[in-house]
Amino acid sequence: MKGLKKKRRVQVIIVAFVALAISTGLIGYAMRDGINFFKSPSQIVEDTPPPTQVLRVGGLVEEGSLKRGQGEVITFNITDGGATIKASYAGVLPDLFKEGQGTVATGSYVNGVFQATEILAKHDENYMPKEVVDALKEQGYYVDPEDQANGS
Repeated sequence: MKGLKKKRRVQVIIVAFVALAISTGLIGYAMRDGINFFKSPSQIVEDTPPPTQVLRVGGLVEEGSLKRGQGEVITFNITDGGATIKASYAGVLPDLFKEGQGTVATGSYVNGVFQATEILAKHDENYMPKEVVDALKEQGYYVDPEDQANGS
């Protein structure tokens, strides 16, 4: 009888371990589509993603590049100082979206144009997404807002 209880306990532990491994695998598989990686324009130019891939691109809206087309289509360039990519967006832009400011856009890169489905703009005069700041620093293009305000 004792041998049967011990055998049953080992079986329960093995089944629990297998169930835990399967659930961990399923969670990981489900999350892979939900994770949006941030890319800079330089990374996109170096390694062009397939048109079916949805990704996030961050950088600065290039000065003089914002153009409103017919209807709601807006075109602009996103730059990180090392590379610039063309972008288009059909919809209403956030109030804080303007040239020379940081932005993160979600969409896909099709035929040399990033087709955005969502645009995020900076929150206040000093805010810029951490990923954008890191990419701009990496390219040597970042200027700290405090240094700019002090005239340094």
